[in-house]
Amino acid sequence: MAELIFGVIIALLAVVLVLRTVRIVPQARASNVERLGRYLRTLEPGLNIVIPFIDRPRQLIDLREQVVSFEPRSVITEDNLVVHIDTVLYFQVTDPRAAAYEIANYIQAIEQLTVTTLRNVIGSLDLEKVLTSREHINSTLRGVLDEASGKWGIRVNRVELKGIEPPPSIKESMEKQMRAEREKRAAILAAEGQRQSKILTAEGERQAAILRAEGQAKAIDTVFDAIHRNDPDPKLLAYQYLQMLPELAKGPGNTFWVIPSEVTSALQNVTKAFNGIAPEIAAPEVAAPEIANGRTPDTARSADGQG
Repeated sequence: MAELIFGVIIALLAVVLVLRTVRIVPQARASNVERLGRYLRTLEPGLNIVIPFIDRPRQLIDLREQVVSFEPRSVITEDNLVVHIDTVLYFQVTDPRAAAYEIANYIQAIEQLTVTTLRNVIGSLDLEKVLTSREHINSTLRGVLDEASGKWGIRVNRVELKGIEPPPSIKESMEKQMRAEREKRAAILAAEGQRQSKILTAEGERQAAILRAEGQAKAIDTVFDAIHRNDPDPKLLAYQYLQMLPELAKGPGNTFWVIPSEVTSALQNVTKAFNGIAPEIAAPEVAAPEIANGRTPDTARSADGQG
């Protein structure tokens, strides 16, 4: 019975000895080993062998890129305005030994360094530049933090300003300014639209007037060519003058109008033309009663002679 108990104790001691000797480190992790309280080496990912009860591995250190979001901090700008800024930091541990022995808490140290650097950078800018120069602020913060945290075995990959909160009164003034600017742009666009509309309308009317004038000119040329091609008689021209006289008198304000000398000559030609035509038209009217009574002109003359 005693031998059985002794065997169980030996087995337990062997298991404990194996567990204290073999150390398995996960991927993207690292562990510092101290021998008798002094740094010895850093365990790499995988299976590692240490001397039990002499070597003491410390807590695992994450070697992956980490993201830390800091609480909003009050910062005073160059124009004496208090703004609240919260930041996001992307960093990575590159030297596990320095991260464990050069600084007690590198997360807290980076946060305080970020706040201090942020106040120095923002204090040299006014509010408008703070709101429009995020890229400049981010690059400045990254450069300062990366340089300061290098001795801690930390590499700062990126710093971002997650939010910039100006005072409520400044926000209200900015909103009014933006609203006024939008209304101004809308008024300018409306005026520009009306201007373009008037320009296009005037251009259209001008083109229409030009086309109408060209059409009238072509019509006059066509009529003129047709008249000269047909060689019209002066009587026809006089008749056309007579047709145009009523058109000249149609206007409501035409109480007095002047007849050109050409119209007078035309009237004379028309008068001569109608004087020449009148006897030919009147002859049948005189002879008509005699024919109606059954007497010819010769018979009528003979009867008058006899009488």
